[in-house]
Amino acid sequence: MTARDMKVRQEDKSTGSNYLKKAADNYDQMLIAFNASNWNAAATLAVQCAISSADAICVHEKGIRSISQDHFDVCDLVAGLHLEGAGEKSRQLRKVIARKNLVQYECRSMHKDEAGDVVKITTRIYQWVREALGS
Repeated sequence: MTARDMKVRQEDKSTGSNYLKKAADNYDQMLIAFNASNWNAAATLAVQCAISSADAICVHEKGIRSISQDHFDVCDLVAGLHLEGAGEKSRQLRKVIARKNLVQYECRSMHKDEAGDVVKITTRIYQWVREALGS
């Protein structure tokens, strides 16, 4: 699927910082939850942080964000950015979003190692976006 086939919303590029603020809020709370051994909350917040980070960079760079029901579509938008590391961050984002179903909809709880992986990957995505936005 190409970016033009996806459901996207046009946004003013200056609003990218608003999505970064949401990502920052989720990032801070993700770390608090992880340090409190609250693995489910940490992973849920990691997913939200990663998606808001992706929205921030897509809006900042292209003035669009995904509004698709398929959260993986945002990975394709990130991959299409003309930024160093965009392909790698898209793959990392895909790994985080793949955990969304487990952490939010299945009855099994996250384990420390699983939550740790999601937090680590999300941190890389978030820091890359912060750097790209000059924050």
